[in-house]
Amino acid sequence: MARFDRYLLSQLMVFFGFFALVLVMVYWVNQAVLLFDRLIADGQSAMVFLEFTALTLPNVIRVVLPVAAFAASVYATNRLSSESELVVVQAMGFSSFRLARSVLVFGLIVAFLTGILSNILVPISESRLSERSAEIQNNITARFLTEGEFLHPTDGITFYIREITPEGELKDVFMSDSRDPDNQVIYTAKNAFLVREDTGPKLVMFDGMAQTLTPDSNRLFTTSFSDFSYDIGSLIKDVESSGRKLVEISTSELIFSTKALSEETGYTTSTLLYIGHERIAQPLLAIVAALIGFATLLVGSFSRFGVMRQIMVAILLLVLVRVLDSVMIEYARRDAHYWWLLYVPVIVGFLLAASLLWMSERPGWLKRKFQRKEVAT
Repeated sequence: MARFDRYLLSQLMVFFGFFALVLVMVYWVNQAVLLFDRLIADGQSAMVFLEFTALTLPNVIRVVLPVAAFAASVYATNRLSSESELVVVQAMGFSSFRLARSVLVFGLIVAFLTGILSNILVPISESRLSERSAEIQNNITARFLTEGEFLHPTDGITFYIREITPEGELKDVFMSDSRDPDNQVIYTAKNAFLVREDTGPKLVMFDGMAQTLTPDSNRLFTTSFSDFSYDIGSLIKDVESSGRKLVEISTSELIFSTKALSEETGYTTSTLLYIGHERIAQPLLAIVAALIGFATLLVGSFSRFGVMRQIMVAILLLVLVRVLDSVMIEYARRDAHYWWLLYVPVIVGFLLAASLLWMSERPGWLKRKFQRKEVAT
């Protein structure tokens, strides 16, 4: 690449890294707050929270990369224009299409990164996230080890621990089992321990009492015990996997789907084909975003008010491409045989960028064209 191309590409990559970092942090914080409330409320540790947030990062990064590419393209072009660097290069004979070469390379790099995330890292992370979520839902022990709160690990069960000692001893335990309306039992104990056995976790209570209420006869039976073992592993049934989610399946499996995969997911092979091509088409929009942001700022003459008008036009054009993308996705979703419609917004975006680059080399072209029409009339 020429020296100026390397310089422009380096500027684009620097600003891209900055905007990507900011957008990822903003998006990640919103996701992390929701995860924190859900995991900590279930009695999970901070390490589990960090693991889950790390597994959600690939999908977050995939979403923000095209936006960061557009922002970097607009900001870098505006900076080069305001410092007259673009004017000098254009005076040396560089055309708009020649200047756009490094922007195209930049867009290809972002599209490559987005493609890796969409087709490799996101399916792997989502698969691991589903496995860990199932493990946590099946881990009843973590749900019990929260002191000072009334917990409801499953319907009909209420559990309370006043204090948990560093040795793992549970102080002043209360448990209500009302799953059987005809035989409601309340267990209280001064101390207890959670013991893991081959058959599952057991709650061993000491120096307590069991109160059994039979609503039909309106009678209450009390039984004191010195030690009592309660099988808490049977309170929650293991979460059974109902097949992989679409986001967990690799792109190659989706495009070359089989009847077995269709039965596993519940979707037709044509629908799986559409979803696979969507993963390929979406990263290409990063190239379109970068080119539109660059080409729009080249159009127009110098203004003391800056390039705010061009920036607004660039945002509007990008929004129109995204709207077209949504419309094409909806049509392809209705009839998966029209999966090729997913590539229409990409083609339209390239045509828009090419038209803007062509217009930037002919300043005042639209104005002169309207003037000729007025003279002719």
